[in-house]
Formats: sequence, structure tokens, C-alpha cells
Amino acid sequence: MDYGLMYDKIQNELQTTNTTLVAVSKTKPNEAIMNLYAQGQRIFGENRVQELVEKCEALPKDIEWHLIGHLQTNKVKYIAPFVQMIHSVDSLKLLKEINKQAAKNERTIDCLLQMHIADEMTKFGMNESEVIDLLNSTEFKNMQNIRIAGVMGMATFTDDKSQVRNEFRQLTSIFNQLKRDFFADDVAFREISMGMSGDYQIAVEEGSTMVRIGSLLFGTRT
Repeated sequence: MDYGLMYDKIQNELQTTNTTLVAVSKTKPNEAIMNLYAQGQRIFGENRVQELVEKCEALPKDIEWHLIGHLQTNKVKYIAPFVQMIHSVDSLKLLKEINKQAAKNERTIDCLLQMHIADEMTKFGMNESEVIDLLNSTEFKNMQNIRIAGVMGMATFTDDKSQVRNEFRQLTSIFNQLKRDFFADDVAFREISMGMSGDYQIAVEEGSTMVRIGSLLFGTRT
């Protein structure tokens, strides 16, 4: 497969809906990232903190790095100096640590609230009552160095496209509810990060503003 042509095809699809492409470069060598960089891609997503730190140090400084995988609180300090967005905020405890480390670095870090929408217990994320409790907490209201930019979710890994569509629809509904109840006047709260290589087109149809695509751009992982 010509991945360069695939990149152009995906970008052309997404541009018609103003959807942002996060190129998921986990496990991929720097050369593969630079191939996409040469085509104009600047937003890359990584799952693991150590790999993210190493790539940030080695690659061009105008790359916007997103942490899209599960994040442990004890690893936040390593990415706080540079990470642009953390997609996987799944607890108040984690958000407190991000705020703390962002303050140490005199930064504000964009965060997405990870919602559990899949019919799989192995996936991380909060339910609606947990996220409402978080947003109502005094601790959250006192945070000065994080910015909640939207929500993220992963659909069930299944061939049942109707199930995937319903789960994405559920995430959009949650986003709309949170926007209405907590972020009505906040222009920063605008992202719905959903959709990967196998289901991004459904995600876009259901309101995604940000898709996380890896294997279509880089090939399957070893």
C-alpha cells in the first residue's frame, strides 16, 4: 500500500468536515513519522510515556504531541513540559496530577475526559455520573493549569457497525450534555476524539472532531 496516497485520501476526507487528524505513531520509527511530517502532518499521538519523551527529544520541535493511551499519575511529570493534549483523563486523581505538573512547568495543558462507551470492560474511561461528580468538585473548580477541551472514547472492537455507531452517538450525546451543563460559555470545550483506522468514517458521521489513525497511515504494528 502507498501510505503517502492513503494520507492524502484521509486528509481530503477529513477536511470537508473540519476533523483533525491525529497520526498514531506508537511503535513506529522516527523515519516513518518524518515521512508524514514531510507531507505536512504535525499532530502525532503516542500511547506510552517513555516512547513519547524519546520521540519529542529526537524529532522537530513544531510537532504537536498528544498522549492518547492510559496514563499513570507517576508518569505525568515526564510529559508535562511539552505535551499538547492528553486524551485519556479518566479520574479526578489524574487530572489533579496533570494540573500540578503543568503548574510546575508554568503551562496550561489541554485535556479530554475519557468516557467509557464500549461494551468491553478492558477499556478505560468514566461513566456519566463519575464525570459529573468530577466537574462539580471543588478540587476541579480550583484547577488553574488544565483546560478541558472535550471528550474522548473508544468503541467496542466489533464488526457490528450499528453497535459502533450507537456508541459514537452516545459519546456525542454526552459531549452535548456536558457542553450545555458545564461549558456553555467555554469555546475551548469543542473536541470529540473518537474514531480509529477501522471506524473513523462512522465516527466522523456521528460528530467526531478528532480521529486517531495509525495502521492506515503506517501499516500494521509488529
